[in-house]
Amino acid sequence: MKILVFGGDGFCGWPTALHLSSQGHNVIIVDNLSRRTIDTELGVQSLTPIANIQDRIEAWQDVSGRSIRFVLLDIAREADRLNELIVGYKPDAVVHFAEQRAAPYSMRGPSEKRYTVDNNVSGTHNLLVALAHHSPDTHLVHLGTMGVYGYSGNGFSIPEGYLDVEVRDDHGQPHSREVLFPTKPGSVYHLTKSLDQLLFQFYAQNDSLKITDLHQGIVWGTQTEETKMDPRLVNRFDYDGEYGTVLNRFLVEAAVGHPLTVHGTGGQTRAFINIRDTVRCIELAINAPPKNGEKVKILNQIAETLTVIDLAKLVADRTGAEITHVPNPRAEAAENELVVSNATFRSLGLDPILLDSDRLEGTIALSKAHSDRVDFAMIPARSTWNAEREMELSESDREAA
Repeated sequence: MKILVFGGDGFCGWPTALHLSSQGHNVIIVDNLSRRTIDTELGVQSLTPIANIQDRIEAWQDVSGRSIRFVLLDIAREADRLNELIVGYKPDAVVHFAEQRAAPYSMRGPSEKRYTVDNNVSGTHNLLVALAHHSPDTHLVHLGTMGVYGYSGNGFSIPEGYLDVEVRDDHGQPHSREVLFPTKPGSVYHLTKSLDQLLFQFYAQNDSLKITDLHQGIVWGTQTEETKMDPRLVNRFDYDGEYGTVLNRFLVEAAVGHPLTVHGTGGQTRAFINIRDTVRCIELAINAPPKNGEKVKILNQIAETLTVIDLAKLVADRTGAEITHVPNPRAEAAENELVVSNATFRSLGLDPILLDSDRLEGTIALSKAHSDRVDFAMIPARSTWNAEREMELSESDREAA
């Protein structure tokens, strides 16, 4: 297949592009390299040293004999160039990772909130417009997030995108309807993913586009079989408070002898998936598109759910690290349930890697190997969701001083 990977220089995009190329697909990476720019803005670097994009592509050619093209393009701002690319390449599939992906960064301040909405929503809409007018048979695979549903489960399993409901008309007669499962975004980032859903529904209905929306859990792990083939191919490992996921933060803290910082009680339940399963799920989704005119296919891309405190205990048991509790910068319930169906990917053959597997040891080893690159000041999560959370964090800092 001819595949465009938008955001293909990023944490999920880069290993996905390599994996698809290794499977024989003709891959072009499209990226504006904004994630690298944000690193500079924040004054932080990936725990793993990242080669520039040209060196990455050359390394892949050297070790695999396969070529990947790179196009420097901002799909949120350069709609005309995006149209030209779609017209000239006529992709069989496009994989859309080209969105600002961090909830804490999206809540950092007014400019970050505006940037997240402008970039994510405009980019998604520009891509949909380009496909609708120039390549309506192209299959769009979008990486969404389980976070669109919030974290206030009520003891039932979150279905894959849709909910059967019964409504009564003015005469009391019942009518069955299928609706999108209600969203409850917990950040501006999650809000943009919720808006994406509505854009997808409209263009699938109005222009018969083929769209798959993947609601993914928190990704853990760093390397895939492809990124391990050469040091220049190594994937990102973000540990900072803005972009580092909770597991990455714990692993880096353990590697440098710092207590594991659990936000609040640690009773928040999260969904998780290994990076190797992420790239596999993308491939499975590409190979199972909906037909033109069918509703958007929404799949839950997760392996398991776990509370933050149980995750901390898992890391502590393997590393000997201590656990400490700090104020939660997020406006969320102290504890929640989260039950999620991943039936479709299971039926497609996914046998997911779990957190208690030997794969975790590799990520622990990677954290220790690059511990000299850790900036202690960047580990704490500083972006607060509202004034109340800001006050709690400030009081905690004063007490610690």
